[in-house]
Amino acid sequence: MFLSIIIPAHNEAQRLPVSLQQIDEFLSQQAYDYEVIVVENGSSDNTADVVRSFMAKMPYLRLIESDKRGKGLAVQDGMLAANGTWRFMADADLSMPIEELAKFLPPTLDNFDIAIGSREAPGAKRYNEPAFTHFRGRVFNKVIKWFALPDYEDTQCGFKCFHKDAAADLFAVQTLSGMSFDVELLFVAKQRGYKTHEIPINWYFDPDSKVRMIEDSLAMFGDILTIRRNWRNGAYKLRSA
Repeated sequence: MFLSIIIPAHNEAQRLPVSLQQIDEFLSQQAYDYEVIVVENGSSDNTADVVRSFMAKMPYLRLIESDKRGKGLAVQDGMLAANGTWRFMADADLSMPIEELAKFLPPTLDNFDIAIGSREAPGAKRYNEPAFTHFRGRVFNKVIKWFALPDYEDTQCGFKCFHKDAAADLFAVQTLSGMSFDVELLFVAKQRGYKTHEIPINWYFDPDSKVRMIEDSLAMFGDILTIRRNWRNGAYKLRSA
């Protein structure tokens, strides 16, 4: 199978119908084979029922249900259950239009292990984003650049593509369940020597974002310290070693 799209979904009953419809329309025009995996984790709404209602129309759609909370855990479950050579994580709101997916895949992009969507790389465009929200994102990125990943302008964008071998390796050793799981994966990927590209995207602000400025910044800093400590302690050793 060429492509797996993994969508973490916690209380996404309102946004998923539009996104799944857009994904279906896009994939129906592609020549490769594919699957879409929605990982519902601990929702209090009818997210899982919404996904099930689309399965007849989208026979390639799979649902994973878990009572575990945390975006990182949802993405991890989906990536490890996927069958695609290329495994693409996408936020349920599709703040990056699904048509941008081609930028992350061969033949448009080749000779890579990981491609990460970037709202800051040259050529990227952000739409309708309040100035404070942009400032908040820059604060997150500065913390990450100073203490973990100096080479990336945007580690927190919710759209990333992994080759199956990189996915099997990195998600098997992932330990963080919250918003810092991206940093953990990219930190380990850098130490492993994986080829990673930052892809400029068109991105549309979603006012329903759940990011909290002070709490999440402090949590991010604490998680970075945990990542560095884990690396020193050998927590990310290759599973085959």
